[in-house]
Amino acid sequence: MPVCTGLAPDPRRPGYRVVEVDRGRFASLPDDALRLLALTVGTEVTPEMCATLDVLAEVEGAYQAAVRLERLRSHAKRDLRLRLLQKQHRGEAVDRAIARLEWAGIVDDRRFAETFARAKVARGRGPNRILRDLLTQGVDRKLAEQAVAAAVEQEGVDPVQAARLVAERRVKQMTGLPPAARRRRLMAYLVRRGFAGPETRDLVRELCGS
Repeated sequence: MPVCTGLAPDPRRPGYRVVEVDRGRFASLPDDALRLLALTVGTEVTPEMCATLDVLAEVEGAYQAAVRLERLRSHAKRDLRLRLLQKQHRGEAVDRAIARLEWAGIVDDRRFAETFARAKVARGRGPNRILRDLLTQGVDRKLAEQAVAAAVEQEGVDPVQAARLVAERRVKQMTGLPPAARRRRLMAYLVRRGFAGPETRDLVRELCGS
């Protein structure tokens, strides 16, 4: 039966230990997880214990991959899960890793939605587009709607005026087109930017002619 031959502190990761089995490196795992196993040097690693260590290693791999992704930019929970699955991490390991990230406050859909919405509002994106982007990334609809509404209020943005600024810049690039083509293209552009509704249609008619 395999034997645990090493449990040295990992110098690169405080709170972790490098587990060796039969003098071969197995994995670097959190102290808390190892403590639950009551693993010590010289302990025989039973098949059940080995299976548990395998699961811990899978979860740790998914966790570290998630941390690397979060360092690049923040993600909504569902989007992060999808990216980890695409990297061939197992679903159960991914779910446990994300639960650890949530507990540590690294992943937070509310914070993500609020930060994302504020940034996009400041860049002139319309509320509908921002809401659609949040939903696409897996943010709960109610949470996404609250984040968009709060961002519009906090940034002091009037969506109607924002749409006008965007439309006026865009329509200047459409000189020479027939009115019908200008209306069609400007409306499609505004919808892509997240502006829609009767006010937007009225604005397009005002700028392009009826």
